Parts: sequence; structure tokens; C-alpha cells
Amino acid sequence: MPDTAAETSPDHRPGIVICAWDSGERGWDPIEDLSGVPWSPAGARTVPVPGGEPTALAQTLAAHLGDQRCRALLLVGRTRRSANFRLQIRAENRSLDGVHRLTSVGPAIARATAPAADIVRALNEAGLPVDTSSDAEDDAGSYLLYRVLSDLPEGLDTPAVGLLRAPEGRPAADVQRAVKAAAEAMARHLSPLPRSRAS
Repeated sequence: MPDTAAETSPDHRPGIVICAWDSGERGWDPIEDLSGVPWSPAGARTVPVPGGEPTALAQTLAAHLGDQRCRALLLVGRTRRSANFRLQIRAENRSLDGVHRLTSVGPAIARATAPAADIVRALNEAGLPVDTSSDAEDDAGSYLLYRVLSDLPEGLDTPAVGLLRAPEGRPAADVQRAVKAAAEAMARHLSPLPRSRAS
């Protein structure tokens, strides 16, 4: 007989939103088996968000991070500039087409808040070469990173936000390993939710 009490008890694990922004990207699949349950790192729960139109997607991601139960976001996409995985650690104030500033009142640069050194170490330990880069790429990933970071409220409880890029043509299995390693590194920095948030 199923344990209904366990099924309905509140989940005190903080959420990590994982989003492959390109809706055609199949390298990251959060559902690994026939259970229909997304993979989650120890101590956290995965909140998969599918890719889509960048402006609407930015609003969706901001809404997830506005929910205090979600404490991290990992954007996942491709790089055409490197044969290694790339962890983009900042984004510029640029419109989606890259022609002008996205906002006249926002900062010129927004820095990622994810634990970059730990993510790099985790990927290297998984046998996946990775570089950190301050250079934005002309795609929706850089736009989304800036939009999400610039909308975050300032304070001690700022969510961890990062952007991981996989090289073009890298096998899906490697992308899966990289995303898992990055999410596990992020999860190690997250605390269990207070009961008032988890309920």
C-alpha cells in the first residue's frame, strides 16, 4: 500500500531550475527513465523549464526565481567559440539582436552568481574540459543571463544563476554529465528551505 503521508509531505529541498533555452536542443533531458520523474542532485530538486521564445522565457525564469522555493538557475546551451565546455560568468546589457542596450537604467555588466570555481572543479573531475569566460555570445543565452541577473533583488539571499555552454557536436551523454556535475556543485551551496517556504 502506498505511503500517502510521504507523498503529500512538504519537500524541503531547494529548487534548481534547469533550462536549455533552445527549444530544439535535446542534449539535456531531465527525465532519464520511464518513471517520468526529473533527475535531481542530492539535497535539491530539479525544476525543468523547456526552452522557447526568449522574452517570454525570461519572464518565466524570473517568476520561478521569484518563488523563494527556487534558489538556483542553470541555463544550458551551445557554444560555437570553443571545443571545451564554457561557463559564462557575466553578461552584457545588450538587446536580443545585439544592436543596442537592453535597458537604459540597468548595469552595463551583470555577473553570474553561481559558484564558478566549484562548477569548473566538478566538470574537470567528471573528465570534461571546461573554461570560464567573461565574453558573451550573440545568442539568447547571453540575453537570458543578463535579463535574469539584472532582475534579481539585491541581498544576502540572492539565487545562484549560471550559464553552461556545451561545444557544438558534443554528444548528448557528455552534455548530460556536464549539466549534472554543474547542478550538483550548485546544490552543495544551497540550504534546506525553512518550513514556511517549503509548505
